Amino acid sequence: MPAFDRICSILFEQPHLYHPRKAETVIRMLGPRLTGFPVSVVNGEGPVDHVAFSAGRPSAGVLGDRLGRAYDRAGVRPYDMIGRVAVIPIEGTLVHKGAWVGASSGETSYQGLQVQIARAARDEDVGGVVFEIDSFGGMVNGAFETAAAIRKLSAAKPTIAILTDYAYSAGYLLASQARQIVMPDFGGAGSIGVVMMHADFSGNLEQDGIKVTLIHAGRHKVDGSPFLPLPPETRARWQAQVEAMRDSFAAAVAQGRGRRTTKAAALATEADAFDAQDSLRLGLVDAVGNGQEAFAAFVKEVNRKG
Repeated sequence: MPAFDRICSILFEQPHLYHPRKAETVIRMLGPRLTGFPVSVVNGEGPVDHVAFSAGRPSAGVLGDRLGRAYDRAGVRPYDMIGRVAVIPIEGTLVHKGAWVGASSGETSYQGLQVQIARAARDEDVGGVVFEIDSFGGMVNGAFETAAAIRKLSAAKPTIAILTDYAYSAGYLLASQARQIVMPDFGGAGSIGVVMMHADFSGNLEQDGIKVTLIHAGRHKVDGSPFLPLPPETRARWQAQVEAMRDSFAAAVAQGRGRRTTKAAALATEADAFDAQDSLRLGLVDAVGNGQEAFAAFVKEVNRKG
């Protein structure tokens, strides 16, 4: 049960930078197992079955920086090198902490990404960086710090985000900080917004003859409890929080994209997800085409200048 409690505390009553269909997938998969009750999704669009780099698609691969120092001691670069180009994959669900670099069990950790970004920035042998992206997003914590690290790297060295499929929500936040973004004809980008989920089990408990009494000190101590309906004032406060985060998201996109996408334009997308041609028209990406060709051209140019 402690593990389930921990997962519930992460999943519910927390803002997430997920594409909404990915959030619905997570809650439909884990909700019944975590709660013991059927889970219904209000205003859902339907779940999505997405596994980064599946079906044979190619893959490239916090405080105190313990993970990074371990790589330094071993004398090993935490990324692949092709000539003078470092390749950093951003794939699957994005989580805050995870003592690994690259993907593990369908997840990429911001912790691991920050290790790679910091070392690519100071590695004199790295002339440019490719971010290979296929992600429907993930957690808020760690996302903006990682985006800022990519933006700082992009100011110092050539960077390019190559979408092998999708860059939604937190995935797009990170992609937007590269100097250029290339996406495939049938990929997707955007979802510049924030989602928060609240689970209300009170109806199920009442039906089963179970009454939960919450004894608490402090008027707001049990705000958002899954054993109570969501009060309007709590909903309003949470709505204000996700609106503020969305505003920060749009501002970060505008910082990364410069003149190509303004903060106002990012907000005007209303967190919609776009296909390749609409993404190009809106300035969310710079080109639509073959990722392998874009990669080869970038490597050739960086190595030529090296």
